[in-house]
Amino acid sequence: MSGCVRSRSVSLPPFESIVAEHGAVVLRVCRAVLGPDDAEDAWSETFLAALRAYPRLRPDSNIRGWLITIAHRKAIDGYRTRNRAPLAVAELPHEPATSDVYELPDAALEAAVRALPDKQRQVVAYRYLADLSYREIAELVGGTEAAARRSSADGIATLRRTYAPEEPE
Repeated sequence: MSGCVRSRSVSLPPFESIVAEHGAVVLRVCRAVLGPDDAEDAWSETFLAALRAYPRLRPDSNIRGWLITIAHRKAIDGYRTRNRAPLAVAELPHEPATSDVYELPDAALEAAVRALPDKQRQVVAYRYLADLSYREIAELVGGTEAAARRSSADGIATLRRTYAPEEPE
């Protein structure tokens, strides 16, 4: 019976270390793709789905790419939910209790990124926040590697034209 049980030569790290290592990147990507209002829900949904699937993940997997793929699917779910949701109020009833360390560096950059067309915003976020390859991005958003490069270049060109960094106070 020596061949009946197969053990992994490399084991996966504890899930909590995956969250600690990749959580900030996943939240930044969710914020860039969905905006700040829906990002935390998508982040939570991403890690809940990842936790359920984690025991089946191959030890040699690209964990960051895997998490960004899940986040991308949650973002699509977020778009669909947002289109069915009632309109949001103009102002929040209160200020957040703490500053968000996962926000984009300034409000002007966040606004410029949110103004990009959906595909460009996704590609720019996946490339520059999650550090995914163009091949991985093409698999996520559909299309070719060349199309992902083009969307990234167009998005960055638009940001260079429209983004003016905020002056320090």
